[in-house]
Amino acid sequence: MLEKRFKLKENNTSVRTEIIAGLTTFMTMAYIIALNPNLLTGYGEGGQALWNGVFLATCISSAVAMFVMAFLANKPFCLAPGMGLNSFMAIVIGNLVAMTGMGYVESFQAMLCIILIEGIVFFILSLLNIREKIVDAIPLGIRLGISPAIGLMLLNIGFGSNVYIADSNFNQYFAMKDFFGALTASYAKQTMTDAYPVMVLSVITMFVGLFIIVVLASKGVKASVIIGMLAASVIYWIGDFFVLGQNPFASLATASFVPAFGDMATTTLFKFNFAGLTQMGWFTAVTLVITFCIIDMFDTIGTLVGTASRAGMVDREGNMPNMKEALLSDSIGTLFGACTGTSTVTTFIESASGVEAGGRTGLTALTCGIAFLLCIFLAPIAAIIPAAATSAALIYVGVLMMTGLKKVNFDDLSVCVPVTIMLIAMPISGSIGHGIGLAMISYTVIKVFTGKAKEVSALTYVISVLFLIKFFLAV
Repeated sequence: MLEKRFKLKENNTSVRTEIIAGLTTFMTMAYIIALNPNLLTGYGEGGQALWNGVFLATCISSAVAMFVMAFLANKPFCLAPGMGLNSFMAIVIGNLVAMTGMGYVESFQAMLCIILIEGIVFFILSLLNIREKIVDAIPLGIRLGISPAIGLMLLNIGFGSNVYIADSNFNQYFAMKDFFGALTASYAKQTMTDAYPVMVLSVITMFVGLFIIVVLASKGVKASVIIGMLAASVIYWIGDFFVLGQNPFASLATASFVPAFGDMATTTLFKFNFAGLTQMGWFTAVTLVITFCIIDMFDTIGTLVGTASRAGMVDREGNMPNMKEALLSDSIGTLFGACTGTSTVTTFIESASGVEAGGRTGLTALTCGIAFLLCIFLAPIAAIIPAAATSAALIYVGVLMMTGLKKVNFDDLSVCVPVTIMLIAMPISGSIGHGIGLAMISYTVIKVFTGKAKEVSALTYVISVLFLIKFFLAV
């Protein structure tokens, strides 16, 4: 049945490989399960009931989106509420509370209307193949550069933002900036105070996990990534217990494994506050819809193109089969997310870890989706996976995606300059879409002023102008 549905032999894979790939992706992106409700509820400002509702919406909408990806597109890409987009939504909610006088929950429910409209727009654009045409409008040189740019972004996340430690005063310290960036070890210890021992353990965990993955991968072990993450987790737990004197599983003793569906029904499930749109102003509402659309569209396109390129799923022109179905999965996930109560659902760059583990079909996405659905009941278990262990996987996958640079023609300045800008823009801005936007603008300007304006398609001009408006004029 699985062979017939997912065409495993045709894609040179097996049930075992696909399941391992799905679990690998799940472990690298499981952090979103708790982080998304934390962000969208202002770390408790919206109340426990709203937190519970967003938590369940995160698990359910992610699972639904991955099921659609599995059965409609048969691709190994996994989806969840996108980082960056959820942070932006949280900022807007806070502004709405201050500007309109609405409560936090009311402002949250007003923003769900924006997400719903965005999802409807994307669904229509995907059905009409307009999103697919936008993919085709991205010049091949830039498309080839998306994969290594995402690789740099993964490296930045793995070495930077993913591993941060807070001291007793809630000051945050990051592995690369504060540990390796310190002048001396004694200075780092003095600066980080009681957070220093945890930082040392995290850094050791991260690098040991990375080296285990590399060694196993060099020996041809397909499950190298998930084995490395599990080994790194064990190392962290042992250090936490014997060195730091803490019980790494203490949270399980008081954790609730019963889903709070009642809270979801009262706070997020189909709780659209359309009256709130009038309070925020129609101009603001339209601007927000356009902003979310642009960011989500190019984040998704970039992730799909970059990851598919690394997996060898694209043809010589850089096109991926079933792109329309993959984009439909994204829009359906966003619609379902709006209805259940979360921010825009999009394809995760962590899907690259599952692809690197051998995932080539929708069975990878199905496996990850089932794991997300089970987290409705088992979230406390997923929460004990240390961030340092997932960083090991992100760093490894990021390095592999950097190999895509050899396909980029750096002798052509109209390709070299946009790709180089994209390489630095993605990790610094934290947005795949913004990186692509800057690359598109650069490409268009260079072509026009070097007398090659006719080589630029009409849609490429339109996309470049839209990004210029988004960067400089949208308010």
